Amino acid sequence: MPNTTNIQIALSIRQPWAWLIIRPDLTDDSSRSYALVNNLFKDIENRTWQTKYTGPLLIHAAKGFTWEEYCAAQEFLILQDIPIVLPEFQSFQLGGIIGKAKMLQCVDQSKSRWFTGPYGFQLTSPEILPFQPFRGQLNFFQVSM
Repeated sequence: MPNTTNIQIALSIRQPWAWLIIRPDLTDDSSRSYALVNNLFKDIENRTWQTKYTGPLLIHAAKGFTWEEYCAAQEFLILQDIPIVLPEFQSFQLGGIIGKAKMLQCVDQSKSRWFTGPYGFQLTSPEILPFQPFRGQLNFFQVSM
């Protein structure tokens, strides 16, 4: 019998940034299309390290999440004039896969209002996936789905 296990690459991202990449609050095609056109998805994941990886990327919501991180994200949205209202602090999914996106490239500069550098993983085509608990890791890691 052939092996049907599908190995995929994942990246653990702290909330609410993972939520902002996937936007699970937008469940119908028209609201997701509107948000894509108006740059209401986080299209850059900022990192201190570079990569040459491109391709499909599972978005893992890290288990750790603090009130300070939540407030910093809200402040970022206000300062960047991004009209997104975050859900309540306690409603975020933690410690599992929440979606996927396509990683186009790693950049060291970008016109995206989401870029803070020094490196940014440019993301596109965000998709919501059913929450799957999974232990995160540093850097990219493999997930059997």
